Amino acid sequence: MSQQFSDLGLNAPLVLGLTELNIETPTDIQQKSIPVLLQQEDDFVGLAKTGTGKTAAFGLPLLQLIDVENPKIQAVILAPTRELGQQIYNNLVSFAVHLPEVSIASVCGGIPIKPQIERLKEATHIIVATPGRLIDLIQRNNITLKHTEYLVLDEADEMVTSLKDGLDKIVAVLPKKYRTMLFTATMPGNIKQLIQNYMSKHVTQVSADMETVGHQGIDHQYVVVSPEEKLDVLMHFLSEKEGQRGIIFCKTKAAVNKLAKNLAINKFSSGAIHGSLAQPIRDRIMGQFRVGQINILVATDLAARGIDIKEISYVVNYHLPEVCETYVHRTGRTARAGAKGFALTVIQEEEELDIKDFEDELGIKITPFKKANAQSIEENNGLLWAKKIFKIKPNREVTAQFKKKIHTILHHLTKEELVEKVLAHYLSQQVTPSTESTKKSTKKKKQK
Repeated sequence: MSQQFSDLGLNAPLVLGLTELNIETPTDIQQKSIPVLLQQEDDFVGLAKTGTGKTAAFGLPLLQLIDVENPKIQAVILAPTRELGQQIYNNLVSFAVHLPEVSIASVCGGIPIKPQIERLKEATHIIVATPGRLIDLIQRNNITLKHTEYLVLDEADEMVTSLKDGLDKIVAVLPKKYRTMLFTATMPGNIKQLIQNYMSKHVTQVSADMETVGHQGIDHQYVVVSPEEKLDVLMHFLSEKEGQRGIIFCKTKAAVNKLAKNLAINKFSSGAIHGSLAQPIRDRIMGQFRVGQINILVATDLAARGIDIKEISYVVNYHLPEVCETYVHRTGRTARAGAKGFALTVIQEEEELDIKDFEDELGIKITPFKKANAQSIEENNGLLWAKKIFKIKPNREVTAQFKKKIHTILHHLTKEELVEKVLAHYLSQQVTPSTESTKKSTKKKKQK
């Protein structure tokens, strides 16, 4: 018999709030974390896969542990990106709907700092912050953390880089005694070092469903492509997934921009996010993705943190991740909350040996994906071309006289005949590898 939230020691207002959110059965990480965080005082490490409810695992106990009679900041939650920070903030606010006396503030980067400074003048119990913005507020003397009792590092494995230089500055203004709660999806060496350097010797660690770190419910596949056919193979795959939501991961911001531009040219319902985009643009794209106005998100690894959407059907690694931890985080965007998902990794021939390393390290099977043949890809490109024609807006600057002359030439054709001729013209303009090699061979013979 599965436990309920009331069995974990949560108070009635929190349980009522969860019930109204239709959250009734705690996940494994929540069952293992909540009682420990409520009853013990040791530092805590929670290891659980992406999408298993880590925010509630630390957020619910924190809300209950807050002393509402004390108007000082008692808990600091650090997140690697504003998107994730905002998600955590929204979740805490929804959990605390029946605890109006608990005051929560978001002080994340990417947006104007002045409103945040004004907000911090009010009584605040919990702050959700990105490291950079928090350090900025500390250096401006706009925030006081000397009464902090709890420090939460969420998605710590994704935050190590940003924390490397900043954590010392944050810890320096915390009181001598406080409790650290670290949550992570993977345990690379730098996280172990972080635990050793910043946490006490008495650490309670719990692990939830980590025996299959590659995520249950995900069909992992890979496809080998040449550089010339990479985009065409991807677009064929995306056409097959039309109407479904997915995320495509690229290694660099430049690659994200280039791919997003190509998808836009071919009229795919897509958008792009990466760290160099202005925060309002990132917020707009994420908002469109969440409500289904766009179906495809092209992103860098860090920019995609905080995407907690259950209906993501697939993830594409357009570039092979460099480390297994990155593969886990990327593919963990799909198959959330018990759903099924699909992860496709696009590689070149020399990278195929690396697939075996990922399988061995993660304990998963990544099977070959059946690549579309040349004819299917050509036909798909033709369909994309037809969609571009369908969606193109008429040129209002064309003179009536010129338009009439064109009409005179074409008016006797039936719709079917016009389609046949336009399609024939399109096909005559396409250069396939075989026709290109034939042209080069013919050119050489003429030169001789």
